[in-house]
Formats: sequence, C-alpha cells, structure tokens
Amino acid sequence: MRLLICLLFLFAQFSILAQEEDYNDYRRKSESFVRIYDKALRADVASFAIGGIEESLSVPVLKKLPIRAYGSDFVQFDSAGIRVLIQSAVFDPSRHKLAFEAKRLVKIDNKPFFGNYFKVPTTRVSRLTVVLGKDTLAIPPSAIVDLYNPGFVFHDASGNLRSQDAVYLSADKRRIYIYMLNKDDTGSYEVTWVIQDRAYLRRVLDFGFSN
Repeated sequence: MRLLICLLFLFAQFSILAQEEDYNDYRRKSESFVRIYDKALRADVASFAIGGIEESLSVPVLKKLPIRAYGSDFVQFDSAGIRVLIQSAVFDPSRHKLAFEAKRLVKIDNKPFFGNYFKVPTTRVSRLTVVLGKDTLAIPPSAIVDLYNPGFVFHDASGNLRSQDAVYLSADKRRIYIYMLNKDDTGSYEVTWVIQDRAYLRRVLDFGFSN
C-alpha cells in the first residue's frame, strides 16, 4: 500500500481545483491531514494516507487487516474480532436538494460534497458498519453523509479486480483506521475513519489531488 501511495504521489501532483469566476468550491479542509494535531494519530495516518505522504518515510508501517471480500458496491474486512463493512447505494437526485452554480453542482442538501464534485452523483456511501467482538459501534450519519461515487475496486495491469481500501491497527491497539480511497475525474478524495477505544472518534479527509 505504501508503495502504491508513493507512486501516486510521484506521478501525480497535488492540484486543488482552481477557483473560477462562475462558481465556488465550498469544500473545506478542516478535516484534512494537516489539521491533525495529535502526534500519535498523525504519525499513524501518515503511514498510509496520501495526505501525509511527505511524512510517511519517517513512521513505521501499521498492521493491516486482510480484506475479506469486495465488489462494485461494497468492501468488507473480517479478522481478529474486527468486522468492517462499507457499502454504497444508488443516489436518487429527486430525494435531495441540489444547488447549482453555472450548471455545476456545488451542494447536496445544503452541504458541499466529495466525489466527482460539480457533477450529480450516481451512488453514495450508504453504510459504514464496525463490529468489535459482539458490539456494533455507533457511527454518526455525519461520517458518511457527504461522500459520493465511492470506487471500491479497480482493475490492475493484468485485468484482476483489486481494492485500495484498507483497515489498519495502531501499534498500541487503541485505534482502528478505516481507509477508503476514491478516484474521480475532478480530483480524488480519501477518507480515514478513526475508531479509538472502541468508539468513533473522527475522520480525516483530503481531496483535490490528481489521479
């Protein structure tokens, strides 16, 4: 995974979408990697996330859970008493409030969104399920509500279906990092959901880098 991230960084420059006169980019970077102030959490996320690529070589690699199954609309992890499932569903525009500027979609239900920004999504992240032992953790709707067009799989050079999503464990076993990378033609986004001490803590979200 680290090699893949390094290749992405080396062959693709970070390029935040430029502001133009006829529209506004309302997405904010308040949840980005650079806003992580906890040193241990920052070092962990730097080991796998593109947002922390400049710091990745100085931090240890985290243990990675094996992926159990994946498809066009889901990815699943199940190991060591930890079960994680991320699912998508069809996006129905008629059930949402869409805000356009110069024919570009900039907000869904009064919120900026991630995933092919400016375009009407076709799918949305519909569920994030985390089960530790017999306990299903409470994940707030805000953790997934603005995430669209997730791409759980891709075809490698040999035509095999792969997934770049992953689940990592911190060395002290206090934190679980659920990582999803989404590529699109308006600048990709990555999101890491952080579970700490068996409870949802926060997410780390970066966007606007080239494929």
